[in-house]
Amino acid sequence: MQNLDPRLNAFRADLADEALRDQVKAKRFVKGVVHQIRNPIAPILKRPESSAPQTSQALMGETCLVFENKNGWAWVQMVADHYVGYISSDALNAEVLQPTHRVIESSTLLYPQADLKTGPVLFLLLNAQVRVKTIEGAYSQLETGGFVFTRHLAPLTHRESDFVAVAEKFLHAPYFWGGKSVHGIDCSGLLQTALHACGIFAPRDSDMQEASLGTLQNDYKDFARGDLMFWPGHVGIMQNATQLLHANGYAMKTTSEPLAYVVARAEMPISAIKRL
Repeated sequence: MQNLDPRLNAFRADLADEALRDQVKAKRFVKGVVHQIRNPIAPILKRPESSAPQTSQALMGETCLVFENKNGWAWVQMVADHYVGYISSDALNAEVLQPTHRVIESSTLLYPQADLKTGPVLFLLLNAQVRVKTIEGAYSQLETGGFVFTRHLAPLTHRESDFVAVAEKFLHAPYFWGGKSVHGIDCSGLLQTALHACGIFAPRDSDMQEASLGTLQNDYKDFARGDLMFWPGHVGIMQNATQLLHANGYAMKTTSEPLAYVVARAEMPISAIKRL
């Protein structure tokens, strides 16, 4: 039997993904059923209880495979980045609507009418996926109801060209373990979210990102915009040759500061520099 990462493979002693039948031991194997995230954002938790640690978040329109739905909690694997965890059953729809557009601002509003003076009902977040039904003036009506300012959306095929510029939209956003939005984000969530907006796949956690992204750089002096700086359990993005952008627990927010400051206070040395 293989030694698989439980963050990326759905298996427990009592239940496992049918696709892993020949790779893990479990009492029962099931095929995951596709569901869609219906809430603006849904915490992905380590255990099926509200007090459990958050490990990631799922955004509206994303899909997941549900292997168990029990007592208000679904055990899922996200389709996009393969992350495994528990999501509240209330955040899921069994009916999957094919999205047409993606939110391209760090945050936008869903209105009950095509009128900015009506009270918004929800926040929608960068990379959330929606299905546009019609366009009325400056607003797009969603298939699921409500209106979004059209210029805050783009077709799913749209790709940003500068992932650093996307990440810079999160400057001063509060630090939130497992977070992936302007309302709270962590270091690896910042990188994954920014790359996603550019159509570049990145795994969820910093150790996975260090192992899989970019090309290792041996020069510890000549840094370029977009270079990724890794420490054990942490990642930051170089804005230029000297300035590092990163969501961090030291400031409890996303900051831009000289790399030299971060290196001086870090408990561990830089483990890798990667260039995309």
